Amino acid sequence: MTKISATILVYNEEKRIAACLDSLVGVADEIIVVDSMSTDSTVEICRRYGCKISHRHFDGYGVQRQYATSLTTHPYVLSLDADEVLSPALRNSIITLKEDGLEKHRVYSMSRLNFYCGVPVRRCGWYPDLQIRLFDKRYANWNLRDVAERVIFRDTIRPCRLDGDILHYRCDTHEKFEAVNNNHAAIRARVIATEADSIAAGSPLMHGLKAFFSTYISHGGILDGQAGRAISREAFRTEMLAYSVAKRLIKKRKSEG
Repeated sequence: MTKISATILVYNEEKRIAACLDSLVGVADEIIVVDSMSTDSTVEICRRYGCKISHRHFDGYGVQRQYATSLTTHPYVLSLDADEVLSPALRNSIITLKEDGLEKHRVYSMSRLNFYCGVPVRRCGWYPDLQIRLFDKRYANWNLRDVAERVIFRDTIRPCRLDGDILHYRCDTHEKFEAVNNNHAAIRARVIATEADSIAAGSPLMHGLKAFFSTYISHGGILDGQAGRAISREAFRTEMLAYSVAKRLIKKRKSEG
């Protein structure tokens, strides 16, 4: 039977980490937890599950995920976040693979079902949200992007899609959704500011409107009722915020240069 190393990034996840770890029982042969200096009981909970824990200041998603991968013992790595849970169908798919031999493929993809305040969202561009999360680290690894990180591999490797979903509980309240998006917008703003020489005055608003209409109209958020409206409005706000902050960073860079 092929063994799997699971990796999880955590920071103050005491309310959600147990569900994630429960879903890995019988799937993962070791669990590597990279903790970004939590101040709650997250680490204590992880210890009770026998996880191997490493502490590291957060330095971007891609770098953090690759660091976690570097700590694994087994070639096949399953990467999750603390707010993600393997569905029963996905658990069965992976367990069957372990018995039959994971080596048939180097990279596996799976759909991710995102939840907004407890509601599963199948539109808004949130589903099937295909993810590469199970891979042979000898042939694939994470890029080092601060945001929009992904597993990269040679063009000749074809991912095999698994049955089942990663269940992603993105937020319990809209306020928490906004807080997470504020953090993502700040990271993305730094990336935008690095890549751009200037941002026009109306650019933040235009990018915000584009994000809103893409989410609400193009990706069917209008059919998701209250959740679709809230997610679409937040897409507008977050995108406008990212470009507004990037504009200020560029202005500051030029004034100091």
